Amino acid sequence: MKVQKKKLKKRLVVAVGISGGVDSTMAAYLLKQQGYDVIGVTMKIRDDNQKNFRSGKGVCYGPGKENDIQDGKRAMEKMAIKHQVVDLAKEYNKYILAYFKKKYLSGQTPNPCVICNQKLKFGFLLKKIIFGGIKFDYFATGHYARIKYDQSKKRWLLLASKDERKDQSYFLYRLKQNQLRKTIFPLGELKKEEVKKLAVKSGFGAYAKKAESQDFIEGDNYDQLFGASSKKPGKIVDEKGKTLGRHQGIHKFTIGQRKGLNLGGLTEPYYVLAINRCENKVVAGKKSAAYADTFFIRDANWIAFSNLNKKMAAEVKVRSSQERYACDIIPEEGRWKVILKKPQFAITSGQSAVFYQKDLVLGGGIISLK
Repeated sequence: MKVQKKKLKKRLVVAVGISGGVDSTMAAYLLKQQGYDVIGVTMKIRDDNQKNFRSGKGVCYGPGKENDIQDGKRAMEKMAIKHQVVDLAKEYNKYILAYFKKKYLSGQTPNPCVICNQKLKFGFLLKKIIFGGIKFDYFATGHYARIKYDQSKKRWLLLASKDERKDQSYFLYRLKQNQLRKTIFPLGELKKEEVKKLAVKSGFGAYAKKAESQDFIEGDNYDQLFGASSKKPGKIVDEKGKTLGRHQGIHKFTIGQRKGLNLGGLTEPYYVLAINRCENKVVAGKKSAAYADTFFIRDANWIAFSNLNKKMAAEVKVRSSQERYACDIIPEEGRWKVILKKPQFAITSGQSAVFYQKDLVLGGGIISLK
């Protein structure tokens, strides 16, 4: 079983982000087997006073996360690994929840996992454990991705996982050089099924059966996050401005969405084409109108090089769950223009576009349609 690791020169200490799931548990297990001194650290992101979020399996934020914390604690005890829970509820509320609400109410669709990795898991979590007196040489997580150092470029590079179906490099594109050089992804060379088999073999079979965190919060929309005060009814219109129906808040919609429009009298399904925050309108139309071959990115983070200042051919993922598309990236003042070789469905402002050349992650940025 091939496992990504850094060459040991001494008995090094690795802090491992423990979520209570099989991936982070096996990351800690593998590192201990390799001879590292391992410390487990878990983020507590839920405010104990937060009552309006329902629990659910496979949900990142909700009451059920307390069970995951306890699962993480039990796993670390079983492996005789020290474990610490770090309270990041205030930081999560400020940098993830507030950010998410602000962007959604502006008509964008942000990806909270991308920002959480950048600011919390690889940011405030490490700062707090260092401030608390924990010394470590590296930080590790159960992400399916790889890191290597390019001697010729003098840069740390991020690579996609060997398991294409589980690759999580999309969520890590905002990591900086100083973060990558101190990070280990023990599962980067493994398949998910190999990790589950290892869990069963090493006595953690129950963790292999746990539901994975797939959603931000439970539910098809975010009413429980925004509350009644954010419900501002408005019009659903077609591309010419003709009123088709009414909506109960633009935060209920994202580009490409079909369900929830509740439009009658149409000969074919309509999809969300645009969200006009200024006029509080949702623009809907035929599916063919939701395709685009050009968009822009701002707030870019480049990993394979310090900056992209010339035209480059690449492949791009415009959502975490979608495949890569061939494209050209063209620098412009303050942004980068992306031209797709073939139009794609539901490219969405606020989402992240991440660029690849084979397994290499070039970097990415936040999508803008204008």
